[in-house]
Amino acid sequence: MEVSLTVNGRNVSSDVEPRTLLVHLLREDLDLTGTHVGCESGYCGACTVHLDGKPVKSCTMLAVQAEGADITTIEGLANGELHAVQEGFWERHGLQCGYCTPGMIMSAAGMLAENDSPSEGEIKHGIEGNLCRCTGYHNIVKAIEYAAAKMRGDEPAEPEWEVSS
Repeated sequence: MEVSLTVNGRNVSSDVEPRTLLVHLLREDLDLTGTHVGCESGYCGACTVHLDGKPVKSCTMLAVQAEGADITTIEGLANGELHAVQEGFWERHGLQCGYCTPGMIMSAAGMLAENDSPSEGEIKHGIEGNLCRCTGYHNIVKAIEYAAAKMRGDEPAEPEWEVSS
């Protein structure tokens, strides 16, 4: 089947098997490997992309279901410079191995597009569909708080690093 969609601002068409998942179209046909394949069941969130501006797990969606849609992947999130969430993950050390990071960033960016002043609880709720096996989420939350401040035009608060004695 032919599927036509917009990916990161570019119109693309691809001939796919009807059972091809969106994550495989992105990674294998379009060589957009920033979208990761984790659990392949929608549980971990590593495959999160934006479909018409909303975060979706691309491992649970058929490519043909995205016909005519506007898809944004981690590669397309920034416009020549880091998106505020990407910058936040850099500045607040919101990643370790990096496997969950693209999906986590895409979920956070989607949440912040709807709520630019989330509470800590709202941030945790906004990323609850994304698993990170390396961190305790503390720095991920701080990274999203940083991004929210940047997106509002505020100066991000200085981090309060815990120092053990």
